[in-house]
Amino acid sequence: MSASICQACHVACCANSTPNVVSWGRGGIVAFGTCNSVGLYDPKERRVLCLLNGHTGRVNAVQWVHNNKQSALECHLVSGGSDNLLVVWEARDEKFIKLMELKGHTEAVCAVDAIYMDSEILVASSASDSSVKLWLCSDFKEAKCLHNVSFGSGFVMDISLAVLPGTTVPILACGGDDSQVHLYVVNNEQIQKAMILKGHEDWVRGVEWVSTRGGLLLASCSQDSLIRVWRLTAKSCTDPPTEDDHAIIRMKEDVFEVNDEGTSSVFSVSLETVLAGHENWVCGVHWQPPVYKDDELQQSARLLSASMDKTMIIWAPEERSGVWVEQVRVGEVGGNTLGFYGCQMSPDGSMIVAHAFHGALHLWCKDPNEEEWRPGVVISGHFRAVQDLSWDPDGEFILSVGSDQTTRLFTPWRKQNNKQVTWHEISRPQIHGYDMQCLAMVGRFQFVSGADEKVLRVFQAPRNFVENFANITGTSKEKLLVSSDCVNLPEGASTPALGLSNKAVFQGDLVPKTTEEEQFNSVSDQYQESYFHPLILTEPPPEDHLLQNTLWPEIQKLYGHGFEIFCLASDSTGTVVASACKASKAEHAAVILWSTTTWRQLQMLPYHTLTVTQMAFSPDAQLLLAVSRDRTWSLWRRSQESTEPPFSLYAHTGKETAVHTRIIWSCDWSPDSKYFVTSSRDKRVIVWGPCRLDGSEDMVPPADIRPCSSILDVGSSATAVAFCPELCSDNSYLLGVGLDSGQILLYRWSPDLKASGGDDWTSCGGTDPSQSHTLAVKRLRWRPKAGRAGTELADEGDGVLKESSWVQLASAGDDHAVKIFSINMLAL
Repeated sequence: MSASICQACHVACCANSTPNVVSWGRGGIVAFGTCNSVGLYDPKERRVLCLLNGHTGRVNAVQWVHNNKQSALECHLVSGGSDNLLVVWEARDEKFIKLMELKGHTEAVCAVDAIYMDSEILVASSASDSSVKLWLCSDFKEAKCLHNVSFGSGFVMDISLAVLPGTTVPILACGGDDSQVHLYVVNNEQIQKAMILKGHEDWVRGVEWVSTRGGLLLASCSQDSLIRVWRLTAKSCTDPPTEDDHAIIRMKEDVFEVNDEGTSSVFSVSLETVLAGHENWVCGVHWQPPVYKDDELQQSARLLSASMDKTMIIWAPEERSGVWVEQVRVGEVGGNTLGFYGCQMSPDGSMIVAHAFHGALHLWCKDPNEEEWRPGVVISGHFRAVQDLSWDPDGEFILSVGSDQTTRLFTPWRKQNNKQVTWHEISRPQIHGYDMQCLAMVGRFQFVSGADEKVLRVFQAPRNFVENFANITGTSKEKLLVSSDCVNLPEGASTPALGLSNKAVFQGDLVPKTTEEEQFNSVSDQYQESYFHPLILTEPPPEDHLLQNTLWPEIQKLYGHGFEIFCLASDSTGTVVASACKASKAEHAAVILWSTTTWRQLQMLPYHTLTVTQMAFSPDAQLLLAVSRDRTWSLWRRSQESTEPPFSLYAHTGKETAVHTRIIWSCDWSPDSKYFVTSSRDKRVIVWGPCRLDGSEDMVPPADIRPCSSILDVGSSATAVAFCPELCSDNSYLLGVGLDSGQILLYRWSPDLKASGGDDWTSCGGTDPSQSHTLAVKRLRWRPKAGRAGTELADEGDGVLKESSWVQLASAGDDHAVKIFSINMLAL
């Protein structure tokens, strides 16, 4: 689909849970592996520029190929994945293309590094097959494996490449599970072991070279909580050998000789310093990139380290003494995260980023006026499959739930004096103990969620969220508080240590105790459950605040299902919620209806024999549609009489009348409540109806509800489908179809055209490979009204017309991503 029709305005994702998965380029772009893709993130614009899709397994390692030319942007990137592949990417015409694949490893690749050798790229990779390979990639799109080093039954955790000073000979450092750092040199097309650096007492998790005026420095970090810095220098061959026996032994240990095109050079390696400051495994080390001063590349010896103790430290030698000291320490205190896996520093050294066990990026920026470091705004997203999402009724924010056991809320951030709107996560209403499966909005600031438990939970936004939402989105606080009944709203929520329910925290709970004696007058006071602290936010919060201070209180639990909750739906009036659970028998496949005023069961709707996979209320709230694994759909009509049951079976398909031959995954209603659509694993999309007579409120007889479109074959299992709420200019309907392959297709359907020849369907294109998900699309949801969220409507007639020609489509995928696309209706 062309960029003029469809623009990806937001991608929410996070880094994979592997140590070497983030790399910050000298051009300012952060590359990181997210599920099976490589994301390119611009920290200044605070948005994902694009996703590079080329791997079929999880991306475990990403590395920019740095060049040392002044202000030159990197044009090559190397990634390695669980599909045993290495991919070299190249920038062309402001886009990255897959240049070549390097095949040879038999297990997952876990670390990569690369340097330029003249016009060729030398790539090193280590994998779970206990091998390290060296590859030479030439301009002719050819890659050959030069060397293969086997480590027997051991593993190499990290590798780093550099060129020996004054030569063209590459040196490779490998840190492994034998607590040693192995150095290899590539000499005359032979790979030779130069030496082993001993000293660490546990697995070596990270190694990185840096070139300085005096030679090379190598930093190695380990699970023994220590960092060692080694200095490699060139020795002149004229140095007389000393006669002392001890000296000779010592010389043999830390000196090696290299022949470079007939010239012999001798190099020595000595331990520069041991840095002790972390209290847990040190998982990553990173040198500050070189900067240009007076047209000369200058390397400062500043080292950044990240640890499982949830801190990052910047180390540097003191100017006078040369003793290495801790300069800056940043990180989290408390919280329920598991520490940092790796770290990177921006090209100018003013920003540092760490990535955590659960994939979240933690960014700190140095205040230019002060010497302080403060948390910065950075991207976030789910770290496992996203199962469901929903817009709020006003189309101002999105709620999503995923297998990472979280519910997340994304909204556009409207900055002062900046026209560009960026989307951010501003609240994590629910952090759960079960994988989340589905959710339904009930009004503006209330939702119901279902997980792999038998209970439904209802949440309501606290006052602190409503106030911060107004600040960040630029909407009126008073208007929002009036709409959400501010009198009874709690301030926030907290989760008890061993509980799953978010407890409301009211204003009275926040009063701090005055003296220390009063503070611990009982054991229960010593372990207070209220960890919530109200924040006044003017920008999206960092990860530790999202975890602790943005929960929503749970106001109700709904019991009634016998198995894991699978799908939810709510009607447009916000009075009824329908729920269904996993089922292999008819007795468990019944849909339960709940009243949102009393939160009691209204009715059970038995019809299906297997799991109901999705449900949808018609926009006029008169009909409820359910589709099932049993390949049939059922339509339920709301009764007009108070004496009758609230809903009764109106129409359905059976074994004989079913058109779909496989599980029906998804369904949706046209905006006029006249037609509904179903999509299935049999690759078919079918529109059914009409359910209403033209120009009247009257229902058509159930027997007349049948397929009214030709069968659309989309070529792959159709896992999600959605009708756009806005009609096209020729009064045709616009549909989005999500596929098992990750692609999203757009079609126009015209009920007036002949269905027999398939003329009623018109393809409007689909997402291109860079826009598509890499795994199945789980859910598609159109914004309930025209326009783009967060974009101000212009007063001029032209501006309003221009904005109303856009619609937005949100998608959730198995590839951990939430994407929002802006689609231009006029370009269709």
